[in-house]
Amino acid sequence: MGESRNFILFAVLSLGILIGYQSLYLGPKEAERQRYEQQQLEALGETIQPPTATDAGPAPTTTQQPAETAPVYEEAGRVEINTPELSGSISLRGARIDDLLLNNHRVSLEENSGNVRLLRPLNEADSYFVRFGWTAKDKDRDFVPGPATVWTATGGELTPSSPVTLSWTNADAVTFEIALTVDEQFMFNVAQTVRNASGEAIEVAPYGIINREGEPDTDGLYILHEGAIGVFNGELQEMTYSDLEDDGNFESSTTGGWMGITDKFWMTALIPDQNKTLPVTRMARRVSGPDVSYRIEYTENWQAVAADSTSLSESKLYAGAKIVGAIDDYAERYQIQLFDRAIDWGWFWFLTKPIFAIVHYLFELTGNFGVAILLMTVILKIGLFWFANKSYVSMAHMRRAQPKIKALQERHGDDRAKMQQEMMELYKKEKINPMAGCLPMIPQMFIFFALYKVLYVTIEMRHQPFFGWIKDLSVADPLTPVNLFGLLPFDPPGIIAVGILPIMMGVSMWAMQKLNPQQASMDPTQQKIMNMLPLIFTFVMAQFSAGLVLYWTWNNILSIGQQWVIMRREDARMDEAKA
Repeated sequence: MGESRNFILFAVLSLGILIGYQSLYLGPKEAERQRYEQQQLEALGETIQPPTATDAGPAPTTTQQPAETAPVYEEAGRVEINTPELSGSISLRGARIDDLLLNNHRVSLEENSGNVRLLRPLNEADSYFVRFGWTAKDKDRDFVPGPATVWTATGGELTPSSPVTLSWTNADAVTFEIALTVDEQFMFNVAQTVRNASGEAIEVAPYGIINREGEPDTDGLYILHEGAIGVFNGELQEMTYSDLEDDGNFESSTTGGWMGITDKFWMTALIPDQNKTLPVTRMARRVSGPDVSYRIEYTENWQAVAADSTSLSESKLYAGAKIVGAIDDYAERYQIQLFDRAIDWGWFWFLTKPIFAIVHYLFELTGNFGVAILLMTVILKIGLFWFANKSYVSMAHMRRAQPKIKALQERHGDDRAKMQQEMMELYKKEKINPMAGCLPMIPQMFIFFALYKVLYVTIEMRHQPFFGWIKDLSVADPLTPVNLFGLLPFDPPGIIAVGILPIMMGVSMWAMQKLNPQQASMDPTQQKIMNMLPLIFTFVMAQFSAGLVLYWTWNNILSIGQQWVIMRREDARMDEAKA
């Protein structure tokens, strides 16, 4: 009886975790507070807030940086961007990288679906752009290039083989240059040069800005971070859009690290020189009347530029898809602190990353992520064989002991303490481990959650087909009998749209229960609960990705075969021992 209760408790707890893991949303946002908004405006104004002084020298003031959200600027020409992964353009008005499409990633599987747009120009709704510039000490705003400055470009279009340099010279004969290069994937190199022909020494401080207008639509799930992200002094910092609203801005000085804005599959990140100490970095929410924007920024320390000399500062910009291989390669190649954390591997990263590596390797061998999941499940079953063998051997012993267990229940039905005492003696005599039934479940649940993460957060799984009607393993099974498998012209609500794979999963779960001798010793109430679990799990799993349901269904089928073989073998061994 104790084992039965443990099993039910474990199953119900697992169900609760599944529902919470899939459905736990962040709480509703608080109403915007007028006083807090005013503090935001006073703190940020129309500029980057001046950083505090550091050992590297006095902190740069930033009075030269006006707001970039209110004015509407006329176009002044563009420099095209053309790489295997990216296409778009750079605005010569303000030197903004503000137009970027992902060539190899479509919005959906629909035939007329366009490519994903990452960055959007300032004058458009929901603009999203990156800009690099300078502040100058004890100079007025016109001394440095600003949001309205018209730059001159040399070098044609920006491609992996052809860099582009933007330049602007002020009235004091000081030239500011931004030299841009881009690789075959998503990394830009940004070289900011100041050429001082003014005849007197000046001090400048380079900066970088990511600006996003409006709060984007997000999945809103607790298990996935979307919003501001960065690594400061070797520590990961994540702030959702709600966090920035409720808790205020995040500010820090840092040596190395990076900072940006992440979506589920895409990210834009500023990556300064990893050896430099930045006096200020900020992840901020800006409010101006009804308009809200989010801004990621850093400012370097003052750089003294003598007359007739130059100053150079280099940084990088990542703008694109969060492809695991690309992220890991950049992290290693450029020694970027914790850059792999751009992908939200979750608490079980020690399982999630190896599982992804196995699945991806098998995908490269087979060309199909569904087949890779099936093969990975077989590998995991082999790895967990010891746990399963212990469990199924104990089940075989329990099944043989069922008549004795029933006799004890009938003899001591009214004396539960006595029955439990004799039950434990019987378990010891018959070599039954009351917890053995849970042994294989514990590692399987951790693996389940880790695989869920892999399917949910890694772009490699996005839009990947299996066979037949499964066109995308990262979303729920779309084929359901509720609309007669698509014959009826309507899409049923997700709560009742149970697909074919979840139904197969429920049937396999029911079959596993029938092989489990625990149910024979349960009271009627416990049996009813157990009999309902396959149906409940069928509806719950219908909301999960098809790849995850495929894993669980195939795992159940393998478990049924493994359980049947081991229990029959153990029965034969026990019969032989008694002969």
